Amino acid sequence: MSLFMVLLFLSAWINYIDRGSLSVAAPQLAAELNLSSRETGWLLSAFFWTYTLFQIPGGWLVDRSNVKRVYGAGLALWSVATALCGLASGFTSLFLLRMLLGAGQAVAFPSYNKILQQSFPEHRRGLPNAMIDVGTKAGPALGTFLAGTVSAQYGWRVMFVVLGVASLLWLIPWAFAGPAATGERQSATGPGLRAIVANRSAQATFLGLLTFNYAFYFLLTWLPSYLVKERHFSQQAMAVFGALPFAVTAAASLFCGRLSDQMIEGGRPPLAVRRGFLVTGLVAAGLALPVATSTDETLALAAVVIAFTGIGICTSNVWAFTMSLAGRASSQWTGIQNAVGNMGGVIAPAVTGEILHRTGVFFSAFAAAAFMLLLSAVIYGVWLREARPVDWECEIAGSCPR
Repeated sequence: MSLFMVLLFLSAWINYIDRGSLSVAAPQLAAELNLSSRETGWLLSAFFWTYTLFQIPGGWLVDRSNVKRVYGAGLALWSVATALCGLASGFTSLFLLRMLLGAGQAVAFPSYNKILQQSFPEHRRGLPNAMIDVGTKAGPALGTFLAGTVSAQYGWRVMFVVLGVASLLWLIPWAFAGPAATGERQSATGPGLRAIVANRSAQATFLGLLTFNYAFYFLLTWLPSYLVKERHFSQQAMAVFGALPFAVTAAASLFCGRLSDQMIEGGRPPLAVRRGFLVTGLVAAGLALPVATSTDETLALAAVVIAFTGIGICTSNVWAFTMSLAGRASSQWTGIQNAVGNMGGVIAPAVTGEILHRTGVFFSAFAAAAFMLLLSAVIYGVWLREARPVDWECEIAGSCPR
């Protein structure tokens, strides 16, 4: 495996450690700064405002620039923002810094897709995509454990500074071992924004990711608070039990990414295989998640683990599926898909905060997330039942059969 692939995996890990750091700090931070559940929800959603807004410009920039430099600059920006959160004095400064972090991370997935699409053939994309996905799940797993432990011992401010400074160290090997400029810039005659947005398959992946991300980002942002407030775990116990579901997701994603590649190498249709993993994982997670509110603590925690296993099955192939559909429009498609999809991150934390402010319990929040997962399964399974790679020549010419 190439060193740049290892670095990409580690950067995805760093990405989600820094992204989820506020969730780990939220119980302590909210108490110290006297924040309500509503205010905490807005803080948790702040990252997604700029992350979503800059997805489309980020995809455009990655297509037309040196991806190594663009991604390195993005990581530097979000790492500094994370460290500065440790110096924040209140709600406003934290909100602005989380928005800065979101702006830095906006180039991440367009960069991943550009590099992977041009570095691996179709039948070998499942595993490298799954490795990136493992990083996005191992990040919250290790991040929840380490950040929870550091914050329990030294406080949330030290936690932010340590995470931000440590993240910057990644730039040293990236400067020497990151990939050279990968592939050609998108040609002026390539599919533009309008052509991509008008495509039926693209629309389905946008909405499929939006509904999935509502549930995933609800869990990413509010699971630590759920464990502390509703299950009455200590900060240290939350660090352990909050990490476990993400570790399970990472293992499921890696296994299913490799399995999907083997199935495709064995002659099965790539899009059918990848859609099958998507739908199976979404249904499993959607059915398991409501049980997480059970009064039986063991049953509830088991349901969380099962739901996260389903998430891993789904996410092992979600971006490989997009690559297979999008072809040479992959970077821009990814940027738009992430822009629409991450509206789930804008909505879910704030809506959950409002639910908790009004009800004081998590039941309705888990029910809403389960509904969104099942709706995503319908979108991927029914809307994209006849999915096939997009023929951009006929799409641009307007001559494709409808």
